Amino acid sequence: MTPILQVQNLHYTYSIGTPFAHTALDDVSFSVMPGEFIGVIGHTGSGKSTLMQHLNGLLKPTSGKILLDGKDIWADKKLTRQARFRVGLVFQYPEYQLFEETVYKDIAFGPKNMGLSPEEVDRRVREAAGFVGLTDAQLEVSPFDLSGGQKRRVAIAGVIAMEPEVLILDEPTAGLDPEGREEILRNIEAYRKAKNAAILMVSHSMSDVARLASRLLVLNDSNLAMDGTPLEVFARAGELVDMGLDIPDVTRLFLRLQAMGIPVNQVYTLEQAAAELRRIKEGNAHA
Repeated sequence: MTPILQVQNLHYTYSIGTPFAHTALDDVSFSVMPGEFIGVIGHTGSGKSTLMQHLNGLLKPTSGKILLDGKDIWADKKLTRQARFRVGLVFQYPEYQLFEETVYKDIAFGPKNMGLSPEEVDRRVREAAGFVGLTDAQLEVSPFDLSGGQKRRVAIAGVIAMEPEVLILDEPTAGLDPEGREEILRNIEAYRKAKNAAILMVSHSMSDVARLASRLLVLNDSNLAMDGTPLEVFARAGELVDMGLDIPDVTRLFLRLQAMGIPVNQVYTLEQAAAELRRIKEGNAHA
């Protein structure tokens, strides 16, 4: 299998040639495979949002390349335009960008700009609405009459309706209550499975990325500091804390147990913690 997306030696500096020049990304490289769920974490100002905006051509690298299916998205204008449809980007608090009269029209905005037929636009709108749990009746109301969580789902559906092969989400659950957060995360996972789309999700919730992502990218001071499975990354808990990052509460608890001399393995999800405690209990029962 070949990568759908490749980032090669990406460097980006804001305000070049001015006293305010600031390097946001410095020699960042990684690849993304179809169907991967990647969590992107880092402290505020580490370069996460700048990186995300490069992946679909909103920002142009100072140096380095973004390759989509092996082609540099900046090689010509057609490739740049295609990248903006094939790599979907959901900004933080995307509901503030809703503007149409009805939910249907808001979701249809992207597909219409792709030049699709009315029939294909309609299919995509209704399928995207289904992915995020919106009813046919809700499609006909004003998005401004919906709750905050429902508006968030409309905004995500508007990106999903373009059927991106890579879906990028910047803090998609920010500001939502626990139930709303779980709904959004289920919606995202449903889209990934149905379309074999790659997901890159920026999140401050270590528990969410530990549970959902098969791989984590850790940005620190403009550099890609870590790239590995959740187990590999959270095994370096001390380094993460030094970077100003949190670790899952359950990982913190099990590190405390290890420090107390209790022979537990490292975990990063509640399911793993339960299995580890069962293992210890069964071991003690057989002792």
